[in-house]
Amino acid sequence: MARIAGVDLPKNKHMEIALTYIYGIGRTSARMILDKAGMAHNFSSDNLTDQDVVKIRKIIDDGYMVEGDRRRIVAMDIKRLMDLGCYRGLRHRRGLPCRGQRTSTNARTRKGPRRSPGVKKK
Repeated sequence: MARIAGVDLPKNKHMEIALTYIYGIGRTSARMILDKAGMAHNFSSDNLTDQDVVKIRKIIDDGYMVEGDRRRIVAMDIKRLMDLGCYRGLRHRRGLPCRGQRTSTNARTRKGPRRSPGVKKK
């Protein structure tokens, strides 16, 4: 099992998919990384050699912000919006969707489970 950027890559997956388990790397970035490393996109993560891992690790370290650094930057961006008091910051603070989705019927992921009005029995 290969370990890149502090993440164990999953077994039995194409490298294009396996690299997306690293926070900050999506499908497009994974394809670019594999192109730079000179590897096929459908190469299996089980067949990685140590040299392949070193190549991929070097490319990611040089050109991509991943895992802890990326999480910290995103958290600081959200905190900045909240401190500014802008609309998006207020939506983050209240735990509501920020990107214009309707909230009267949907948005259960952000709002959490429905709270029914309390019906008390005597």
